[in-house]
Amino acid sequence: MEIAQIKSFMDKMDSSMDKLLPELEEIYKDIHRNPELSMQEFRTAKIASDYLTQYQFEVTTGIGKTGVIGMMKNGEGPTVMLRADMDALPVAEATGLDYASTKTARDAEGVEVGVSHVCGHDLHVAWLMGVSRLFSAHRDQWKGTLMAVFQPGEEVALGAQSMIDDGIMDRFPKPDIILGQHVMVGSAGTVGHRSGTILSAGNSLKIKLFGRGSHGSQPQTSIDPVIMAAATAMRLQTIVSREIAPIDNAVLTIGALQAGTKENIIPEDATLKLNIRTFDEGVKDHILSAVKRICCAECAASNAPKDPEITPLDSYPLTENDAAATAKVAEAFDAQFGDRSFETPPASASEDFSIFGRNWKVPYVFWFVGGTDPKVYAEAKKNHQINSIPSNHSPKFAPVIHPTLKTGLQAMMTAAAVWFN
Repeated sequence: MEIAQIKSFMDKMDSSMDKLLPELEEIYKDIHRNPELSMQEFRTAKIASDYLTQYQFEVTTGIGKTGVIGMMKNGEGPTVMLRADMDALPVAEATGLDYASTKTARDAEGVEVGVSHVCGHDLHVAWLMGVSRLFSAHRDQWKGTLMAVFQPGEEVALGAQSMIDDGIMDRFPKPDIILGQHVMVGSAGTVGHRSGTILSAGNSLKIKLFGRGSHGSQPQTSIDPVIMAAATAMRLQTIVSREIAPIDNAVLTIGALQAGTKENIIPEDATLKLNIRTFDEGVKDHILSAVKRICCAECAASNAPKDPEITPLDSYPLTENDAAATAKVAEAFDAQFGDRSFETPPASASEDFSIFGRNWKVPYVFWFVGGTDPKVYAEAKKNHQINSIPSNHSPKFAPVIHPTLKTGLQAMMTAAAVWFN
């Protein structure tokens, strides 16, 4: 559609959106209360699939374990894929909301953990359900094929690839464009877009360091892996600060350091778990090589009995928006949202969303929807305290429902309308 047509289309959708919001709010709160860990999203998938079926989509379930795809062919025109991720995090919620999650579940390692949607994926599911219903209810306003994809396992970098491995490229038509969005810290009602790199690449590693255990009173008979791990943790921080150019952005975070069981026992080994975020393939390769070099060197310096065991945990590619497609979406957003549409800087978060576009070799566009109370955000910005706002993955991350819910509907529908006839 042309910009004027898109604006006219969205004006017609406005009252329908407002009528739908109470229903979507209840769906959102229900999913928020009942989160499911990555690759365990059976209840959420059924909610989505039942909803799509109710509104005349051709629905396929169990793709890549729990993935759902709804197809609606509505005359001749482009195929537009819209994607939402469904999984929650192993984090005990501390928002204090009256619809907060109190759920627990066993993670992939069998550990009982709190579970919550402090990632924002519950909003993503509600958005796509609402958009699917609105497009279904107004089929006289557009032509083409809508492909609604509810993806599992984003938080563990498994879901998109599992759907690819399950044959979606052979089982479903190739999209002309792939679109996705994420709620983030930002003034609710705003939409941030960007051409090119918008999200970093992410790599997580588990590093096991080997020592020799002994009694705490006889350190001379040990090779202490706790000291080894502490020295390694400190030295790893010099990679970004001393080996990466200041103009190249990178993050290396050690999220876990685990060793021993008792204060008077020097353990046999220690484990580090670390996460790396980069915006350049060369920088990523350098950091991964430096991690191995430093870990091996620290083990040698400690006279460890063997080299460290380095195990990749997950890997996310860069999210690089297609320039031409992003320009079209940005123009439509500017027309729809006015000064609430803006160009955002890249974020150091990572996503597996781009795996669909990379495998299908089609353009994709990903953008951010603000979810922070506008007054709270404005005050924090005024006082230079935006970093004090609980962000995604914080136990206290809690997007405001309104106007975030409607803004997400508007953004996804506006972007899809760019391609539909």
